[in-house]
Amino acid sequence: MAYKYNYWLFIVNNKYLKLLQERTGYLAIGRSTLRNQGASGVIDVARVYLQKMNLKALGDVSSEVDFQRFLNRHTKALANKFPNGAKGNWGAARKALNIFLRDCLYNHYLRGWLEIKHVEEWLEVPLDGDVARNLYEMYSDELPKWTSIKSLTPDVSFKYQMAASKVSIKEEVSRIHLDVKYWRDGKFATVK
Repeated sequence: MAYKYNYWLFIVNNKYLKLLQERTGYLAIGRSTLRNQGASGVIDVARVYLQKMNLKALGDVSSEVDFQRFLNRHTKALANKFPNGAKGNWGAARKALNIFLRDCLYNHYLRGWLEIKHVEEWLEVPLDGDVARNLYEMYSDELPKWTSIKSLTPDVSFKYQMAASKVSIKEEVSRIHLDVKYWRDGKFATVK
């Protein structure tokens, strides 16, 4: 007798969904994602934090202000967990969180389990040199010159996120998705 796979069994099995979050947290932060951030071990700390993060709280977020509080709280907490030399690195923590939340949104099972579809419009584009370079080319009169993730501050990040919001309106896509276009300066993109 053949085993019949129950598609929805996976969705309601919290044990496997938690494992999927752990896998996503590990894969979201590659070797190049947080290199040169001031200390060795930053990548491992970020992965562990993301794997254990209580994402179910996102289901209770009901406004952009609430979402920013959630994101700021976790940015500060992760930055403070980094090893000496990188401790307090706000930019690295924010980039890690934004990439991870994007990957959770892109995962059919996690998006449903976490009930996070409603936060898509508030998610930030993960900032890095490629994204910043593209935004700066369009809005150099409004943006400070990009330096690095390591030196990113909340104020500079906010300005780049506002520029990303302008682009997202023109592109008719949430700003979180701009990373897909700007990643590696679009060298892998085929859509014009």
